[in-house]
Amino acid sequence: MLKVGSNLLAADGGGLTSRYAQTLAAFIAASQKAGREVVLVSSGAVAAGRALLRERTTLGPELAAKQALAALGQAPMIALWQSLSERPVAQVLLTHDDLRNRRRYLNARATLRELLMLSVLPVVNENDTVAVDELKLGDNDNLAAIVAALVDADLLLIASDVDALYNADPRRDPSAEPIGRVPQLTPAIIAMAGGSGTSVGTGGMRTKLQAAEKAAAAGIPTALFSGRETATVQALEEGRLHGTLIDVAGNRLQARKYWLRHAPTGSGRISVDAGAVRALTGGRASLLPGGILDVAGEFHRGDLVEIVDANDRPVARGLSQYGAAEVRRLAGRHSRDIAAVLGYSYGTEIVHRDDLATLIDPAGESEA
Repeated sequence: MLKVGSNLLAADGGGLTSRYAQTLAAFIAASQKAGREVVLVSSGAVAAGRALLRERTTLGPELAAKQALAALGQAPMIALWQSLSERPVAQVLLTHDDLRNRRRYLNARATLRELLMLSVLPVVNENDTVAVDELKLGDNDNLAAIVAALVDADLLLIASDVDALYNADPRRDPSAEPIGRVPQLTPAIIAMAGGSGTSVGTGGMRTKLQAAEKAAAAGIPTALFSGRETATVQALEEGRLHGTLIDVAGNRLQARKYWLRHAPTGSGRISVDAGAVRALTGGRASLLPGGILDVAGEFHRGDLVEIVDANDRPVARGLSQYGAAEVRRLAGRHSRDIAAVLGYSYGTEIVHRDDLATLIDPAGESEA
């Protein structure tokens, strides 16, 4: 997951430029050739729209004016990335509401996963044209953290015009020193950050640390680096970071599995047969409809449900891809029959293995 700030795309407050984007695009291409999947969160639409209208009219600070600029600037921003990418580029516009609504969250994740499978570069941006809140500090920084969790990213990279987190504001304190690694974000670390961004971007170091905090909660480390330094970007291709790494306790899988095991569930419960129990506890298996015996309670697509064996012993917990009524209709059937039974399909799994945490080990002992 790579987030690129406005100051790298609209240098010196002008229109879009490939000056820094070209090096970042080369890094993306190298990562893709190495077998790594990349999702890009790109700022720059509002700055691009403002540059296009600068000679024609004067716009005020009203939300509608900023939304108009975002709508105007989306096309040239996407065109810039497409001109620098050998792979097709897909625009994905999201709002925070999309990611708070569980159904839309799952749809967005499915779309991004499919784009990555198709070897497409997804370019994600805040859908500012329909946002109900003001375009405020750090929207795309925080959006990048949310999207990183959405796609289960291994790392969140934030490229900006700042080369690292410093122990003091380097603009005011010449003795300020960069911090290479932050083992854990604390109030003292966050207090080191400045508050505001620049005339082009909407974010600052504080919003980047807020994003890192969100990513860390999902078990994803964050790397802050300067996208203006060619050597810094090229070093990333070799796995070397000239910037700040904000680490997490444990790893991504541990953090997600811990959440799945301990987050509160509703009344939803899925009973499975002995074969499904062995599959779920023996490795990286998903819950398929053929192993389901019964469904109790009510739940919706995306809800956290408990999976039990025929004796009501808790076996696992996970996020259901289908609602309770749908799972009842699919119980005992083959995955290939899903579309025929329902008239549509959200996938072959009732609970995907990435969204599932077991509660007992293969020997039958509880892991909770």
